Amino acid sequence: MAILFRELERDKETMARRGELKTPHGVVETPIFMPVGTQATVKAMTPEEVWDMGGRLILSNTYHLYLRPGHGIIAGAGGLHRFMNWKGPILTDSGGFQVFSLGPLRKIEEEGVWFRSHIDGSEHYLSPEKAVSIQEALGSDIAMAFDECTPYPCTYDYARESVGRTTRWAERSKRARQREDQALFGIIQGSVFRDLRERSCSELVDLDFPGYGIGGLSVGEPKDLMYEVLEYTVPLIPADRPRYLMGVGSPDCLLEGVARGVDMFDCVLPTRIARNGTVFTRDGRLVVRNAEYARDYGPLDADCGCYTCRNYTRAYIRHLIKADEILGVRLTTIHNLYFVLNLMHNIRVAIGEGRFSAYKKEFLSRFRMN
Repeated sequence: MAILFRELERDKETMARRGELKTPHGVVETPIFMPVGTQATVKAMTPEEVWDMGGRLILSNTYHLYLRPGHGIIAGAGGLHRFMNWKGPILTDSGGFQVFSLGPLRKIEEEGVWFRSHIDGSEHYLSPEKAVSIQEALGSDIAMAFDECTPYPCTYDYARESVGRTTRWAERSKRARQREDQALFGIIQGSVFRDLRERSCSELVDLDFPGYGIGGLSVGEPKDLMYEVLEYTVPLIPADRPRYLMGVGSPDCLLEGVARGVDMFDCVLPTRIARNGTVFTRDGRLVVRNAEYARDYGPLDADCGCYTCRNYTRAYIRHLIKADEILGVRLTTIHNLYFVLNLMHNIRVAIGEGRFSAYKKEFLSRFRMN
């Protein structure tokens, strides 16, 4: 069954919209944030916990699962859903971002990329065809075409070559596709150059993918520049296809992305900062491991209804983190994921009730990404 997207409502003041994604493992409401389960697990969480707090679509990583435990092992278990006991939809990235992040450990050729494993230094080769084959073995609901993700900053000439290669690899990815029950999304590149973004979008739309990722953003460029790129890129994506902004997960960026018409997001940020003792609150980031919270007997966020905030204090969580107790990281992770998933729920409700702009303004008036 191919993925289907249906727009339900659109905000009158912005490009924000509410919709539905139909996948083989269920229908999910958009805009949606996808918790990242890089190695077939959302770090510190069970699949049931993610589901119970509202997670409906998760992301797993092709590069990491190919290296360990291997896609053959996962296929032998009946696919990624059974392997990790996740009942909802799964999106797998192509591995392109990870490979291109390896720097001197990789070599780009027209046919694909040679790279050395960050685990043991062994040499591997990843091509569009192989990336699709691995993702089909994993059995995700949504796979991503293999692309070249440009760094920031990069030269215009480099970005131009990357766009051409990304289009050619997208064509090859689509030709390699065999599973009818798995959707393959294309990825728009072009760095921060408007004409290259427009070219990439035009070429990929001509290939008629069922959905489109917007790649090469949130890689170090200023947020205002990212928003500018979204403003001229998103309108070029057909309205009947989901728009996926890759690697974005801070609350302010989620709101700004939705306002510019984005439907899907993913990012390791909520779980990563949780492991460092930092949490989201309605007033911004709070570093609970700091000494000032040693005698703070209030919840992480008085406005939050998550399991952590209902049951534990800042003082206790700080103690756990300073003592290197596993529970501390679990509690901060539970809170951060709930915070982001609840934000997306509130965004969907606000769009449906015709008050998204007011909700965005009120949220951002308090929230500070300090």
